[in-house]
Amino acid sequence: MGKIYLIRHAEAEGNLYRRVHGWYDSPLTRRGLEQVKALENRFQNEEIGAVYSSDLRRAMTTAQAVAGPRALPVLTNPGLRELHMGIYEDYPIGEMEFSHAALYQLFRARSPQWLPPEGESYRQACDRMLKAFFTIAQRHPREAVAVFSHGTAIFSLQAALRGLPPHDHPPVFSKNTAVSCYEVRGESFRILFENDASHLPPSLNVPSRPEIPLVHFRPIRWSQEEDFYRTARQDAWLAVHPDLLDFDGPGYLQEAREQSIWDPRAVQLALLGTEPVGLLQLATLSGAQAGVGQVPLLWIRKDLRRKGIGIQLLGQAVSVYRGMGRTALRLRCSPKNTPAQQFYKKYGFTKRGDVPGAQGSLDLLELSI
Repeated sequence: MGKIYLIRHAEAEGNLYRRVHGWYDSPLTRRGLEQVKALENRFQNEEIGAVYSSDLRRAMTTAQAVAGPRALPVLTNPGLRELHMGIYEDYPIGEMEFSHAALYQLFRARSPQWLPPEGESYRQACDRMLKAFFTIAQRHPREAVAVFSHGTAIFSLQAALRGLPPHDHPPVFSKNTAVSCYEVRGESFRILFENDASHLPPSLNVPSRPEIPLVHFRPIRWSQEEDFYRTARQDAWLAVHPDLLDFDGPGYLQEAREQSIWDPRAVQLALLGTEPVGLLQLATLSGAQAGVGQVPLLWIRKDLRRKGIGIQLLGQAVSVYRGMGRTALRLRCSPKNTPAQQFYKKYGFTKRGDVPGAQGSLDLLELSI
């Protein structure tokens, strides 16, 4: 009798940035890489004969937790991929929730009617996951294998193994690196356990669907929202300066308006519903030769800070610049701005040097993307 360990990938960008990542090939986060180490420790005494993975990077990287210490190859199988989200790949989840609410509810309900343009239905995902699962089991009838896949794909398979459509299966989702285990003989199987993430310490054991405000983005409308931009710029200045001395409000405004004429993505509002709550400014017209995307401003309304919105703005910047072929983000941050410094350090920025500011030097921070 063979044994299959079915494992969800570690935390990836889509989980962190709250974006729709089905077949979008995103990497693991820093926390995800720490989860991989915890998973490696869990499996250190297990005998594993083979390692299979979805051919998406976040699953293949997680698979190294088992394959690496055993010098086993990671055998990729596209049938283990996540549910394909079609034209909505890399959308902010907040955009799906706001602008495509009816379709998003079909997705959340795991409805048979869910079928995004250029994507796939739950039934299609169930079928390919079942085929991959039993094909792998047949290849290894007398040994244990580790199989790495994705949250919704695993949920769909678990429903199918019970003979249920996904919408009739209780909504229990596996956390990042959660492990399920099945004994398989031919076409019969026995569930030993499912969705166990007990190997993760509390700092790494995060909710699979954290309850945070989900924002969406659109270009600023200068005729209506110029004052919002002024307020954001002024507030960002006063976060690190005692007064508005040397604050060049007209200069900041002119630069932003000129950039957004050439590229509407250069100045974007983050919105909760129809209410602006944040602002993201990108210098999309510069930095191409160096492969760098500059972020002149990332701002959130004071009453909504530390609620998970800032990381969504950062994810939007990553999405825009990665789509332009940039390989790093850079921004300037005052060493006096402790909350901002802590935020950027937490999410992988490192100091590249010092640059002059209006009232002293600023840290030049960089994030590889």
